[in-house]
Amino acid sequence: MSTHQHDDIIDAAVRILLEEDRCVTIGFCPGGIAIRFPTTRKLAEHLGIPHYYVLPRFGEMERDGLIRRVERVGISTTAAGTERLLAIMAERHGERAKEVLGTEVFRELQARAGQAPSGEPEE
Repeated sequence: MSTHQHDDIIDAAVRILLEEDRCVTIGFCPGGIAIRFPTTRKLAEHLGIPHYYVLPRFGEMERDGLIRRVERVGISTTAAGTERLLAIMAERHGERAKEVLGTEVFRELQARAGQAPSGEPEE
């Protein structure tokens, strides 16, 4: 299954983080960078769909290695999920991401996730 199939959910998560919450929770660990996802209920509400429609999509994303769910802790991206989330963030919400995260932090996250910052020259 293509990871791009999940772009609608990831884009909704990015919009919630950058526009509604205006807060991105980031974790650093030996396996890479993890970004905290909004709750499934918040995503369902944002998308205007019943909560039970979102749950199977999260199961697919977990099977595809994009997220990990930990009971009573929440949902966060894996290294692959972080890379895809940051790509969507840069492609569709770059200015808002720089506003919320700061240009340097956003650039460093992209670099650490294995991406060149979009539209900016490398130093």
